[in-house]
Amino acid sequence: QLQLVQSGGGLVQPGGSLRLACAASGFSLGDYAIGWFRQAPGKEREIVSCLSSRGDSTNYADSVKGRFTISRDNAKNTVYLQMNSLKSEETAVYYCAAHRTLDWLCYRNRNMYEYWGQGTQVTVSS
Repeated sequence: QLQLVQSGGGLVQPGGSLRLACAASGFSLGDYAIGWFRQAPGKEREIVSCLSSRGDSTNYADSVKGRFTISRDNAKNTVYLQMNSLKSEETAVYYCAAHRTLDWLCYRNRNMYEYWGQGTQVTVSS
């Protein structure tokens, strides 16, 4: 059974940091591009970052460039999203997603992704 299990998240003050993890079971992340998305109440789900299946190509939403970092640990079959200098408007449910591909790039379009994690709440508030 192919699954993405998320961990991390929680409550953090503005300017703080959090790290989200997305562990894959039942498949190897090396065959999949991974995306991180977020959805705030009343808003559409939007791309935050993505990582190619080969792990050598990344893409970030303009709003998070320089503050967020996506990475992968092949030994743990896990992808991470390190989030620094968090802002209150980044409060949302964060999702990881996987798309099977050997393309050199990753995808910003959520409709490309077949498998989704359960989502984790990130609340940025003082």
